[in-house]
Amino acid sequence: MAAPASSLRYRDKVAIVTGGSKGIGEGVVRVFVQNGAKVVFCARGVDEGKKLESEVNAAGPGESFFIPCDVSKEDEIKNVVVKTIEKYGRLDCLVNNAGMHPPEEEIDDITADHFRNLFNLNLINYFLFSKYSLPHLRKTSGNIINMSSLVAKIGQLHAVPYVTTKGAIDAFTRALAIDEAKHGVRVNSVSPGNIMTPMWQQLADASGNPEAMIQGGADAQLNGRFGTLEEAGQMCLFLAAEGTFCTGNDLLLSGGAELNYGCKNQLKERTNIYE
Repeated sequence: MAAPASSLRYRDKVAIVTGGSKGIGEGVVRVFVQNGAKVVFCARGVDEGKKLESEVNAAGPGESFFIPCDVSKEDEIKNVVVKTIEKYGRLDCLVNNAGMHPPEEEIDDITADHFRNLFNLNLINYFLFSKYSLPHLRKTSGNIINMSSLVAKIGQLHAVPYVTTKGAIDAFTRALAIDEAKHGVRVNSVSPGNIMTPMWQQLADASGNPEAMIQGGADAQLNGRFGTLEEAGQMCLFLAAEGTFCTGNDLLLSGGAELNYGCKNQLKERTNIYE
C-alpha cells in the first residue's frame, strides 16, 4: 500500500543513484521512490535495470528512470547527468554507489594495473559524477552521499586495493564537504559493514567455503545478522531528507561489527609458548 502524501520524506526531489540496479544501490532506489522521489539510476546491466525500473514505477508513489552506464567512461557519466536535467530540470541528491570488491588477493599477486583500474572504478567515478552534478546541486542546495565501507576504518584481510579505494572515498568526502559548504551543498558518506548483497554472495562463493564465510559475516555483527538493502536505503534517505546539519560526516551502517575484540590471530599453526 502506498504511503500517504503527507508522509513522503523526499517528495518530488530528484536523485541520481549510481550502481542502482542491484545491491545497496537497488535498496536506495526503492526507498527513495517509496518516499516520492524521482530517481535516475544507472548501471551496466540493462536487463536488471529495466526490470527494477518497471517494478518500482508500478509501485510508486515516486518514479524511476534507468540509464545504462559504464562508470569507467567519463562520457557515459556526463550523459547520465545531462539526461537527468533534460528529463526533470533539477537535481537534489547524488548517491555515489557504483563500485566493486575483488575476490581475496594478497599483495604479492596484485599488479599495478589492477590497482589503478580499481581506483578508476571505485573512486574516479565518484569524482566525475560529483564534478558534473555539482553545478545543478548548487542551485538546489542539494547533497552528495558517497558509499564508503566499514573496512576503510578497520581494514580487511586480503583486500589492500579495495580498502585503499574506500579510504580515499572518506578523504574525498571530507575535502569536498569543505569546498562545497559555501554553495550550501552537503557531502556525507555511508560506511556499510556486512550487508547481504549479490556482491557479498559472489565473494562468499569464491572463498572455497561459502557457508562458513556467510556465517562468519553474520556473526560479525552484535545482533548476529546481515544488514538489509532497505536499511541501507533508509540511511541514505535520512542524510538526504533529514540530515540537514550533517556534512563531512561518515555514518556507520555496521550493526556494531567494529566493536569488541575478535579473533585476530591468522597463524595457521600455533605452538605452546610454555613448552
